[in-house]
Amino acid sequence: MFLKLSITATKNFFIDGSNEPTDNLLGNTAPQYPMFTVQCEDYQCSFTGGETMAALKETEDGAVTRFREYLRIPSVHPDVNYDECVSFLTRQASSLGLPIQVHQLVKNKPIVVITWEGTNPTLPTILLNSHMDVVPVYREKWTKDPFNAEKDEHGNIYGRGSQDMKCVGIQYLEAIRKLQKEGVKLRRTVHISFMPDEEIGGKDGMRKFVNTSDFFELNIGVSLDEGVANPMEELLLFYAERSSWSVEVHCSGTPGHGTLFHEDTSGEKLQIILDRFMTYRQQQKDIMETKPHPIFSLGEVTSLNLTQMKSTLVPPDLVLVFDVRVAIDQDHQELEELMQSWCLEAGPGVTLTFAQKDPNFGITELEGNNPWWAAFKGACNEMEVNLRPMICPGVTDARYIRQAS
Repeated sequence: MFLKLSITATKNFFIDGSNEPTDNLLGNTAPQYPMFTVQCEDYQCSFTGGETMAALKETEDGAVTRFREYLRIPSVHPDVNYDECVSFLTRQASSLGLPIQVHQLVKNKPIVVITWEGTNPTLPTILLNSHMDVVPVYREKWTKDPFNAEKDEHGNIYGRGSQDMKCVGIQYLEAIRKLQKEGVKLRRTVHISFMPDEEIGGKDGMRKFVNTSDFFELNIGVSLDEGVANPMEELLLFYAERSSWSVEVHCSGTPGHGTLFHEDTSGEKLQIILDRFMTYRQQQKDIMETKPHPIFSLGEVTSLNLTQMKSTLVPPDLVLVFDVRVAIDQDHQELEELMQSWCLEAGPGVTLTFAQKDPNFGITELEGNNPWWAAFKGACNEMEVNLRPMICPGVTDARYIRQAS
């Protein structure tokens, strides 16, 4: 249960053997320890239900506790409020003794950068990037509260953002925490960034940030970003991303009463457009399925999916919206011209526009004289970690950093 803690007295209160006062542990709310019901009245505090603090400390690693706290922040679209994320990350930076900067390029869209300075800060730095936002939830589809970070008896943690990608942001911080405890000091400075709005394209986040002096002053030499989980004994390594297009095809035709056979209707034109787009989609799917490992080859073809169809009551106009992810070896102009030819074939009044049209952002070279790749691959080899380089089937903030480089 997620309950607020209200303390009206001026004294410090202590929880179940903890030597920290509650105003330090919990503040005005109790996001870190949601299993507690806290009652404070006239200097008297009682706790009911849930695990005790001592039991929690005995059974759960602090890194897991912090991860669950982060998951409980509902930084969910639409209309994300990032204030709790910034407060949480500020506390983490303070606990690590690291400086934190919060950039506001767009109102209510904070960009958080925590810095661990190296012994030679003049060297090109390492950027560890993640994003704070998560995709929407449909609570009726969930068996658990998506923002309670419930952990079952097997240690499984349920929560929106547990994979994409609050786990990675916490892993960055906990790795630094562990290295600090071991007395490790790195030569290079490490920046840990937490971005807003990645799930809706990063327009007000990383896309704007890479064009600022603040970004270039970070002096980044290499950046790591999100990936995907793999049940097999390999780590998937994305070295490129497909380009994201949102294609709208407008079909205009003859309006009229629904009882008549009208000529040159928008519906007839729509049928041609659908046929051409879906035929192309099947061709790309067939190419993917000829690959030795189709599940890992999605990024090597162009995917195309119909996502919306808009119309009026008596439709002189029908609009089809396609989500297109363009393969890195696909010529963009050639693909656009092919789509335009389908519109011409469908007849007059059929036009194509783009709500989004990403360029080809290029690839990260994994051969030749790339010293970063050589160092990363060498370290993985030493740890006997198997890598599977592949093209990311989706899009991430990494594309903007790759383009800036």
